[in-house]
Amino acid sequence: MSESGAKIRKLLVVEDDPGLQTQLKWAYEDYQVLIAGDHDAAIELLRAEEPEVVTLDLGLPPDPDGTREGFRTLTAILEAKPDTKVVVVSGHGERASALAAIASGAWDFYQKPIDIDELGLIVRRAFHVRELEVENARLAQQGTSDNRVLGGMITGAPEMQKVARTIERVANLDVSVMLLGASGTGKELLARGLHEASGRRDGAFVAINCAAIPENLLESELFGHEKGAFTGAVKTTEGKIELAHGGTLFLDEVGDIPLPLQVKLLRFLQERTIERIGGRKPIAVDTRIVCATHRDLDSMIAEQSFRDDLYYRLAEMVVKIPSLADRPGDAVLLARHFLHQYAPTMNPAVRGFAPDALQAIDEGRWPGNVRELENRIKRAVIMADGKLVTKDDLDLANGTADDDEAWLNLRSAREAADRVAIRRAMTQSEGNISAAAKLLGISRPTLYDLLKQYRMQA
Repeated sequence: MSESGAKIRKLLVVEDDPGLQTQLKWAYEDYQVLIAGDHDAAIELLRAEEPEVVTLDLGLPPDPDGTREGFRTLTAILEAKPDTKVVVVSGHGERASALAAIASGAWDFYQKPIDIDELGLIVRRAFHVRELEVENARLAQQGTSDNRVLGGMITGAPEMQKVARTIERVANLDVSVMLLGASGTGKELLARGLHEASGRRDGAFVAINCAAIPENLLESELFGHEKGAFTGAVKTTEGKIELAHGGTLFLDEVGDIPLPLQVKLLRFLQERTIERIGGRKPIAVDTRIVCATHRDLDSMIAEQSFRDDLYYRLAEMVVKIPSLADRPGDAVLLARHFLHQYAPTMNPAVRGFAPDALQAIDEGRWPGNVRELENRIKRAVIMADGKLVTKDDLDLANGTADDDEAWLNLRSAREAADRVAIRRAMTQSEGNISAAAKLLGISRPTLYDLLKQYRMQA
């Protein structure tokens, strides 16, 4: 019997022979044994009780001498609950049935006549594997939570954690912040995190993409307009700056603001008042500006397409955001997060990544950064045929993790390479020291020594 207080594991036995039903029910005293004699009863019990393991006789009525009904039941079980461990039992077709069952998603196969002890060993192993899967999923989710920083951004890279700490330090200071980084690096997520960490968190967070709005409409979007100010202005409308009063306005792609509008934005930053289009009365507004761009503002200032006085007002604090390729280990960390986010609704059968997929993700350069990675994982989840997303599902060529920089100091180069390799191994192994050491081809004590030497967290 199971120990008092321990969770009773559920085993569903799908068998139409009454004698075997009784024999199997009394043989598994450590489990709560559920008995079903046909397809409909099996699926009903599966949905009601959610057993972790199922033993399935392929010879079910109305086809007890064949396997058609058994395979139909197997397919229905895995469609209803893909993580179920199904042990197929059959006296039909031997090897052919075994191969067909495994190909259809069965976890293991046992040939009649039944030896209770042998089948019991397979069942115990199935429960053990299922428990490991549940624990791994729990640890993976815990690991994701532990790697969340400012604004809910997921990262294990020191480069990104430094960015988060910098933003947290300036969150409560009355300064404008400029976020510089490539597209898809998470600038809006960090801006929202800054807002939530500041004293303005109870105010509105308003975001506007300056590159996505036509030039002739951008002024109205930012400053608002009075009724009748222009054709189509049928009512007075507040602009984004005014809507963010008491909170934060995030100006994404601020480098795309045209020069005439830059003058008006500069006036607001100097005087903290605005005038709506068609208005005559200045309106005092207490709005903090956080902006972002992927453009080279220094070059734009030199070309006189961006005002230097506006730049200095917007860039009281400049924070540079590293690309995903410069955050070793984060691609795998984020990929796991996106898989767990999309798989339950888009393809519930998908449970994780195959090793070749993880390697391709880790070595990819990701020019579109996190946005590209998210879209790629979403597509791969949809396209995956099995339980694991493969490299082919990603439709991604192998990249390279090598930098083109020529290192002059061999010791520095070695340490940098060690750090990158260790971070990637720790990410892929989800923090398991033994597994990480195996990936690196070193012993556990050696890995502990390196972690201590480089002051890296285990």
